[in-house]
Amino acid sequence: MRQHFGLPEPHDDRQTLMDPKGIIHPVATPKEVEALFQSLSSAKQGPCISRVIDLFEDWGKLLDDPSLGDIPGLAFLKLWLRRGTIEGILKREFGQGAELDSWFNIGRSRFKAFPVGVVGHWPAGNIEIQPVLSLACSLLGGNKGLVRVPSRCIKATSCIVEKLFQADKGGLLEGRIAFMSFDHGLRPLHEAMAHNVDGAMIWGGDQAVLESRSLPFPHWARLAVFGPRISVAIMDKGAWSSPESRKAWCQRLARDVWQFEQQACSSPQTLFVEGDSGTDMKVLIQSLVKAFEDENRAHPRTAIDPGLTSSILRRRADWLMGDAKHKASFPNSPDWTILYGKGVDIPNPVQGKTLFVLETDNLSAAVERLDGNVQTLGLGMTDRDQEAAIAEQAAGRGVDRVVKLGQMHTFASPWDGRDLIRPMVRIVQHIPAAEAV
Repeated sequence: MRQHFGLPEPHDDRQTLMDPKGIIHPVATPKEVEALFQSLSSAKQGPCISRVIDLFEDWGKLLDDPSLGDIPGLAFLKLWLRRGTIEGILKREFGQGAELDSWFNIGRSRFKAFPVGVVGHWPAGNIEIQPVLSLACSLLGGNKGLVRVPSRCIKATSCIVEKLFQADKGGLLEGRIAFMSFDHGLRPLHEAMAHNVDGAMIWGGDQAVLESRSLPFPHWARLAVFGPRISVAIMDKGAWSSPESRKAWCQRLARDVWQFEQQACSSPQTLFVEGDSGTDMKVLIQSLVKAFEDENRAHPRTAIDPGLTSSILRRRADWLMGDAKHKASFPNSPDWTILYGKGVDIPNPVQGKTLFVLETDNLSAAVERLDGNVQTLGLGMTDRDQEAAIAEQAAGRGVDRVVKLGQMHTFASPWDGRDLIRPMVRIVQHIPAAEAV
């Protein structure tokens, strides 16, 4: 999950980067970055993987705090930290029954998982829970973590990490992680951070990813890069033909649109709907409007960037004026927007809970327009054979995740077609020399 069409980070200064809880350290010089790295380097060996999972589950329970309720994505984070979720990820990445804390035998060789060392994290600036999600992935591999927290994420990250420290009563993880903040334009500080790490997890838009990848990492450093992508959804005619089915799928889609303010790479920007010459799209749009209204009452927006408001209002006008057949549904405020018409080409995303709904008589033609820029395809389908064909076609076009609507943001392995924990783990092979000849 990360920024794609999101707004850039605002100008930072030392004052705006301050964390009143003292968890996130504002830094201004490469020496300060080096000092944090040295503190991590001297940290003792980390706890076993089962203990880390226990801590994460306790951490998730502490996040069930009303005072944290306004942090976007917090409900999702609580679910992700559960033992069942994490063990499922580990099973997929390391195999059934894999034991990461001990040696295992394959033939005449022994193997064991070891951390890469200190992992640096460059999260995107518009997903509040991403700094801790990225960190959690590397901690599960036994690593130490050095996290650069974007200014927009400082408050949320500090509150979330405070709960982690409360769960970590023995201090098993506290000395193995460090959070810092500095102006995103200060390249010498990014370079100091990169120079010291053994691995990196990089998230963000085009420019952020390119700049981070160009940093002077050690030649042995392992990089996991999650660049900018978008996501779309599909609904076949059977899914919206009956009132009950239509209501359920629209509710699931609305939840996917609302999470992360539609700024995550897994957020649906366009819905392709199967129809024909006799189709009356009004009933579907009415159900979508009702689902959006319900979701807006349950999770109202507390603030919106003026620039995003302007983009939403311009896109509403451009859509309606650009084609007489285009229609739209939206409230007077910029809370949400549904723009609908016909076609198979993905419109330029707006975000801000703005969903394009395009009717087509050929879903396969819409999928044919997808490419590697599309990360997730959310499906609301009743025809199993057609769904299997759509999934096969989408995967061949470069889409990495095909899931049902309502689960587009489920942060599980693989993500972007790759593992989440395995890239920051070394599997060491030992071929015993002290054997009878």
